Amino acid sequence: MTLTNSPLVKSLWKFANNFVEQHKKVHSCLPVVEIDESWPSVCQQTEQDEENIYWQPTKSPDNLSFENIEAALEISLHQDFKIYFSTFFSESIDAESEDGKLSLLFAWNLDDFQRLQENLIGHVLMKKRLKQKTSLFFAVTDEEDMILSVLNDSGEVWVERVGCEPHKKLANSLSEFIDQLSPVIA
Repeated sequence: MTLTNSPLVKSLWKFANNFVEQHKKVHSCLPVVEIDESWPSVCQQTEQDEENIYWQPTKSPDNLSFENIEAALEISLHQDFKIYFSTFFSESIDAESEDGKLSLLFAWNLDDFQRLQENLIGHVLMKKRLKQKTSLFFAVTDEEDMILSVLNDSGEVWVERVGCEPHKKLANSLSEFIDQLSPVIA
């Protein structure tokens, strides 16, 4: 599904590689996550110790698709949204923009991709029930109940309170938004 020459794919990989390189500079190693035997991922590298494992964003399988969601909801999801979640598997990555701190959401593995789709269905159905514009979430902010979404009809990036209409435009596109982010290394 991922269009490898897409500006968004380039922006995502540039951001992810920047995150990993900055993490290595600060901690002299790849990012670390707690080992969960029941939640494996292609992102996992070598074990750090008995409880933790190194990880890094890793190209996701080419067969990831949102066709089942589009058919069930009878809508076409914005191409940028589909590219965003099918470019690579990753842990969430903290970032910062001029508007504040946020955490970019990604799928960790195929089961997580499935869970993302289930959450997306719930979100889109809620928007329809409330007679609001269809938005597609991809990040959370450090403010409770505030999410970042792509407007499905335009591809613009907006802030919205869960259950409410988007209220602040952040960028004209996901690639424009990702390009302005800086990774936050804990």
